[in-house]
Amino acid sequence: MWKNYSKSYIKNNRASSISVMAAAFVATMFLSLLCCIAYNFWTYEIESIVLNEGDWQGRIIGRIDEDDLSIIQNFANVREAVINTELSEKENTVIDICFQNARTIYRDMPLISEQLGLNSSNIEYHSLLLSRYFIHDPQDADPPLLLAFYLGILIIVVVSLILIIRNSFELSMNARIHQFGIFSSIGATPKQIRICLLQEALALSILPIILGSLTGIAVSYGFIELVDTFAKDVSGRHAAVFQYHPFLFAGTIFSSVLTVFFSAWIPARKLSRITPLEAIRITGGLQLKKRKHSRILAMLFGMKGELAGNALKVQKKSLRISTVSLLLSFLGFSIMLCFTTLSGISTRYTYFERYQNAWDIMITIKDTAISDFDLIDEVKAVSGTGDVTVYQKIDAVGILPEDWQSSELAMLGGLGSVAGKQNEGGQFHVEIPVVVLDDISFLEYCSQIGITPSLDGAVVFNHIWDSVNSNFRYKQYVPFVKEDRKTSSIYNASTDNQFVEIPVLSYTQTAPVLREEYKNFGLVHFIPMAMWKEVSGLIGGSGPDTYIRIFSNGNDSLTELDNLEKEIVQRIGKNYKIESENRVREKISNDNIMNGMMMILGAFCMLLAIIGIANVFSNTLGFLRQRKREFAQYMSIGLTPQEMWKIFFIEAFVIAGKPVLITLPLTVLFVQFAVTASYLEPMVFWSEAPVMPVLVFAAAIIFFVVLAYYIGGKRLLRCDLNEILRNDALV
Repeated sequence: MWKNYSKSYIKNNRASSISVMAAAFVATMFLSLLCCIAYNFWTYEIESIVLNEGDWQGRIIGRIDEDDLSIIQNFANVREAVINTELSEKENTVIDICFQNARTIYRDMPLISEQLGLNSSNIEYHSLLLSRYFIHDPQDADPPLLLAFYLGILIIVVVSLILIIRNSFELSMNARIHQFGIFSSIGATPKQIRICLLQEALALSILPIILGSLTGIAVSYGFIELVDTFAKDVSGRHAAVFQYHPFLFAGTIFSSVLTVFFSAWIPARKLSRITPLEAIRITGGLQLKKRKHSRILAMLFGMKGELAGNALKVQKKSLRISTVSLLLSFLGFSIMLCFTTLSGISTRYTYFERYQNAWDIMITIKDTAISDFDLIDEVKAVSGTGDVTVYQKIDAVGILPEDWQSSELAMLGGLGSVAGKQNEGGQFHVEIPVVVLDDISFLEYCSQIGITPSLDGAVVFNHIWDSVNSNFRYKQYVPFVKEDRKTSSIYNASTDNQFVEIPVLSYTQTAPVLREEYKNFGLVHFIPMAMWKEVSGLIGGSGPDTYIRIFSNGNDSLTELDNLEKEIVQRIGKNYKIESENRVREKISNDNIMNGMMMILGAFCMLLAIIGIANVFSNTLGFLRQRKREFAQYMSIGLTPQEMWKIFFIEAFVIAGKPVLITLPLTVLFVQFAVTASYLEPMVFWSEAPVMPVLVFAAAIIFFVVLAYYIGGKRLLRCDLNEILRNDALV
């Protein structure tokens, strides 16, 4: 009986069935999309770690011979153990180990080291890679909560999807309270009613669940390809390849079925608890338990506004998901656009516009001291190359006597006021960043600042940020020290007891043309490579990398810079491990990343809006039977179809207008806060504010909500409303 009844109801109530199927499809697609993207991000992160750091899980470092290596390889849980020839030295051998079951690594590694007669100091864990497999040190008091975070997100998503689908089921089931009251009066038990409703839910949802899952996979594939396209020019990343696992599909289907089950079970349980008398007395019309006046709508639209307000109050609970989805989508879209606009302005001001004339091509020579790089002539010989500067950065420190501070700095309160430095016996410890230039570039720099070129000293970049009278966005500088000392003491940054006295050739407010951001409160020293070779042993050697700043000697188009960069990389890449970038491609890459981020976040906001609009369609079509009775009653008291249309459009504009009215002031407050926090001139932002995209998004929300009410109203007014008041038969 119940099976035949369910088939008959589904067949004769297509609108309600389509609403349920659409909700199940959208929810499953969203769940599949989220799981698929999370899985691909997870695998991509693991691939990046393996490419950059290797796929080893544990390391043992010490005096290890062939017998010791055999012991490691024969350990029960060890899958592979090999000698790392790059890291091994004469006295210490490095063994990379991979386990069959990595979850026991924190127990097995100490056992292996104990068998070799080593201690815990000889053990190294690949903690970053292990953490991506959710393996953490049991002795760690604060383990990463990545797994808990993922589970929390999944639970939140599933609960949200339950609420989305539940609304469609509740609309369908509430329209049949009167029918089930009659069934209950002739002997149907609450359990039978629940089973009937759950069978209907599963019958309607199985196909949408499968299609939604497959659609989510397809959309996530497109998403990964889109991300890869936008980020293809980003240096230091590898191409993302879409990956999927059968268990992921099974998990998505299982989660979706559970979601549908609980979504249907909640209203079914509520419906089965209604007594037969209560169910029979409910005729299906909209009923307001406590009538309240809609003062604003009544004031604006009169009686029709009052009627629309009452209808919205009755549907308030059902429209809650729609309101929240539309609000979150519009708010998220607006704030996302404003944030990316602010970020773009900030990046442009602080990087691209600031350094656009400071470089064309940058080469980073990894793990190489400037004194060990001997191919500068090869770089300069490349056709199309203009000015070339090779340099290296070293961190050092110095002691600044209080009486050496400039008078301008003293007037601001000294280092204690400007930089927060502690005065220790009339002197301050300050950072002295050292920039070592190749000899030819240093001599040219001396000529630029108007001093006699010499390789026998340093040039002091004599300025410090006036943090008292300016902010980080619009910095003002004052002289750091008095320009009366002929030497400068530079100390080893790590030991603070070795130092060297370097002659000062000049003090200047002009830095060489390099793509560098110098420390706000550091006393930068520029020295030639010839002098650095003499003093490097006393102040801590050199930094890990050497940099080459190159200007092109012609058109700076993308094609020419790409060709020039390629030629330079070919010449020096054979001998050194290098990274390269050029200014034009870096700008294009940054723009692509920003556009890609906007598209991704915009798509997510669009998805939220679709969920909200789908909920409006579901409510409009699902409440059709109730609205028939409601408007039949209105017609009986003299309302015309045109007035009924006006009521519909009032409801539509209230539903769509509420998110807009809430979002706009919140967005303005966010922008005001963000602009103030970033110390940006307000008019700079408002001149580029994304007003048109926000208005288009708002118009789209309003259009689709109005369309939902138009479709519902058109279907409603085609019915014989007078017949509805007399007809109480089963559907």
